[in-house]
Amino acid sequence: MMKDMRQRVVRVALTAALIAVVLLAAPLAWAIRSALYADQRDALERTALAGAVQVSPDYRTGDPVELPRPPDGERLGLYDPQLRLRAGSGSRPGDTPVRQALTGEAVHSRSGGDLVVAVPVSHAEQVIGVVRASSPVATVRNRVFAVWGALLGAAAFALAAAVLVARRQARALAAPLEDLSRHCRAVTHGHLNARAAPSNINEIDQVARTHNEMLHSLSELLRRERDFTTNASHQLRTPLTALQLTLEAGLEQRDDTRLRPALEEALATTRQLHRTVEEVLRLSSSPGLHRSSAPLRPVGQVLRATQQRWHGLFADDGRCLEYVTHDVPDGLPVPGGAVTEILDVLLDNARRHGRGMIRVTVRDLDDALAFDVTDEGEVSGDTARLFDRGHTGRGGGTGIGLAFARDLAVSLGGRLSLTRGTPTTFTLLLPIYGGGRTS
Repeated sequence: MMKDMRQRVVRVALTAALIAVVLLAAPLAWAIRSALYADQRDALERTALAGAVQVSPDYRTGDPVELPRPPDGERLGLYDPQLRLRAGSGSRPGDTPVRQALTGEAVHSRSGGDLVVAVPVSHAEQVIGVVRASSPVATVRNRVFAVWGALLGAAAFALAAAVLVARRQARALAAPLEDLSRHCRAVTHGHLNARAAPSNINEIDQVARTHNEMLHSLSELLRRERDFTTNASHQLRTPLTALQLTLEAGLEQRDDTRLRPALEEALATTRQLHRTVEEVLRLSSSPGLHRSSAPLRPVGQVLRATQQRWHGLFADDGRCLEYVTHDVPDGLPVPGGAVTEILDVLLDNARRHGRGMIRVTVRDLDDALAFDVTDEGEVSGDTARLFDRGHTGRGGGTGIGLAFARDLAVSLGGRLSLTRGTPTTFTLLLPIYGGGRTS
C-alpha cells in the first residue's frame, strides 16, 4: 500500500512538472523560433542596406558596381528596374520581392526556399534599382532545431530532477506512515504497548500522537476491565468454593430424604456457577485463546448433564425439553465447560422468550459438530443486532447472554448464529476435536 502511495506522489509531482514544462516550453520555443527568424531578416536587411550604399547612379551607363562581400551563406545582388541582375548573385531574373521593392519600400519575404530582403535604391526621387539579400531558410531552421534540442534537453533534465525530488519526498512522506502502519499491525496482534515514533512532518506527527493517546486510553480501559473481571471472579470463586464444601458436608452428615434433593440441587447449581465463573475468567483474561486450552468432556456427558439441569425447569413451565442426536458418538470430546455455558444461555433464552417445545439437536458434519436449539417461537425485528451486547431482541432482558455465548463460541474456534427466525433456531458450530471419534 505504501509503495502505491509513493508511486502516486511521484506521478502527481511528475504530472505537475510536465504541465509546468509544457506551459513554459511551448511559448518559449515559439518565441525562440520567431526571434531567430527575425534576427536573420535583420541581418539580411543590414547586408542589403550596406550594398545599397555602394550603388552609384552611373551603374545604368555601364559604370561597374562593387557590392560588399555578404556573410557566409548569404547572397547579395543588384537588379535594375527591368529585373536584370547587374551585380552580385541571386535569382535570374528578379523575383517577386524585387518587383515589389521597385515600388519604393523594403520587402521582407520568402522565395524559392530562401529568406529574402529587397531594398530599393533611389536617386532623384526615383527607384533606379533594387539590392536583394537572401539566405536559405534551412539554415535558420537548423538553428531553430538546435536551440529546440537544447531546450528539450533542459526540459528532460528538469523532469528527471523533479522525479528524483518527488521520489525523495515520497520516501520522506511514506516512511513515518509505514512506521505507523507497522505499529497498527502490532496492535491488531495484541501488542498494545507499541507506540509510533515521531517524524519531522507535523501532520503525521499529529496522527501519531492521536494514535498513541488512543492506545494509552484503550490499554487503560482494557486493564481496568480485566482487573475488574479478575477481581470479581476471584471474589466469587472463594465463597462459591466454601458454599460447595458446605453443601457437600451437609449431604454427608444429613440423611434426611426430604432435605437431600434440595441440597443436591443446590450443590449442582453451585458447581455450575463455579464453572461459569471459570469460563468468564478464561474468556476475559485470555482473548483469542486457542481452543485446545479448553478442558474436554464427552459430548454425551455434557448433554445428559444439561438435560438433567433444565428438564425440571421446563417441566415446571409445562413445556417439553427434547434431545436428539444423529449418529453422534457419545464419547466425542468437546470443550465441556464452554459448550455447557453456551447451551445454558440458549436454553434460558428459549425458556424466557420462546414458546412451546424445545429441542436440542446434535448433528455430525464430519469436520464439525452442530448444536441446534429450537423452540416454537419467532424472532422479529433487526436480527443482525441480535448478538450485539446490550441489544435485546425478544422482549426484554439484559442483552448480555447471547453476546457472551457468541464470544465463547469464537474463543473455541466455532460460530454461533441464528439460522431460522420461525421457528426460532440457534446453531452452534464447533470443530471436531481430534482423538475422540468412535464408531
